[in-house]
Amino acid sequence: MKCIHCQGKMQKGTTSYNVNRKGYHLLLDHVSAWICDQCGESYFEAQDIHSIQEVIRTIDQQIAKLPKAA
Repeated sequence: MKCIHCQGKMQKGTTSYNVNRKGYHLLLDHVSAWICDQCGESYFEAQDIHSIQEVIRTIDQQIAKLPKAA
């Protein structure tokens, strides 16, 4: 597998995933990913993306239940 940005070699490893969304910051450490040896770009596999999206949906639903400041 080659990096689409620099054509470097991709190796299986772990990386962090972070997002700022709807008033919260989510940081997931040690997420499985393909990482480019040359530029460091990370790519997640479909099942990992699905899991991350599910976590975000769950947090969004719970955030929506919190009382709003007046």
